Amino acid sequence: MVVKEGRKVSLRIATQEDLETLYYWKYIEKEQVAKKWNGPYIPEKYLTKAEFIEQWESNKEILPNVLKVLIVTVNKQLIGTVAAYWVDQNTNWLETGIVIYDKNYWNGGYGSEAYALWIDYLFENTTLHRLGMSTWSGNKRIMRVAEKIGMQIEAKIRDARIVNEQYYDAIKMGILRNEWKNVKEVYKKEK
Repeated sequence: MVVKEGRKVSLRIATQEDLETLYYWKYIEKEQVAKKWNGPYIPEKYLTKAEFIEQWESNKEILPNVLKVLIVTVNKQLIGTVAAYWVDQNTNWLETGIVIYDKNYWNGGYGSEAYALWIDYLFENTTLHRLGMSTWSGNKRIMRVAEKIGMQIEAKIRDARIVNEQYYDAIKMGILRNEWKNVKEVYKKEK
């Protein structure tokens, strides 16, 4: 079921077939290029396919009737995911993210559009005042995507991440609901 439709991408609820494809991208695909950019400093525990599917099915909503993860598709083909997780639910601190697993869809505006649709979905379906994202200073691509949709750098923690034995800064970015309203209007005019 499609949740948000853009010009290039759609965001939709995962099917069983999607979970099989995601499992392939996360654990089997040989090159694993997405992992070189998406939090390479955080060790990811290997899960069996059954464990992966069970974890996915048991943890679908970030809030009642608000999905935690959606599938990013182009022409009905899965290319990635958008997701959200709580840093602190008591203070409404929600972080967001995007992973485009299929490198054939990097640099074509697919990620920017998918991320903008995700931010829009979260603001439309919650009362949250702000949304954030975290990355590392070596991931210039996601920082450009976040800036493109109106996020601002809110914090830089110096030399807090190690990637390939080199130190990088931890970067925190965010956008407020009223800022998103202005960005969204610009997106509407561009269509």
